[in-house]
Amino acid sequence: MALKLPDGLTLYFARHGQTRANVEKRFSGYKDTPLTELGLAQAASVGHILKRELGTAEGFSFVCSPLARAVATMKIAREAMGLPPEGFVTDTKLKEINLGVWDQLTDEEARAQSPTLFEQRGNDKWHVRVPGGENYAEVAARVSDWVRELKTDTVAISHGATTRILRGLLAGLDWRAMSALDEPQGVVFRVRGHTVERLDL
Repeated sequence: MALKLPDGLTLYFARHGQTRANVEKRFSGYKDTPLTELGLAQAASVGHILKRELGTAEGFSFVCSPLARAVATMKIAREAMGLPPEGFVTDTKLKEINLGVWDQLTDEEARAQSPTLFEQRGNDKWHVRVPGGENYAEVAARVSDWVRELKTDTVAISHGATTRILRGLLAGLDWRAMSALDEPQGVVFRVRGHTVERLDL
């Protein structure tokens, strides 16, 4: 059954802006790399979209992953909305998937380190985890818990795999279809019930 936002609530969520690891096409989990110039602009775009849709978002809670790239994006977005940058909380349930020993490796480096594991994970991201990391099922469980615990309209900033899994859960997709979803930056997704809409600047 698809994940559903609690009745009457609206959620706006976005991925952090582009990072150096994104440019270098590295697995990026709990280890942080800074936002690029484009990433800074994308974070501001998130804020401009939210300002257009919500004004000053009166009555909304603001929450993001505690990882630095998400925190930086939230601060920039809030400033673009004309709000104080610090007016939010963090929640570990919104962290990126833990990629363990692959964190900051390229595909080629990860495959060279463990060809069998690389193939196994590619064939079953839902169950297979990298040593020291998480699988999709574990991320799905914590994100689902977070959604079910929401009490107020919320703006959230998270990460590529995490937001992709969230979108997949809301749409009732299996892990392969989730994995095929894009991971856009500089855009916002609005959720009401099961319905997810993409909002661009």
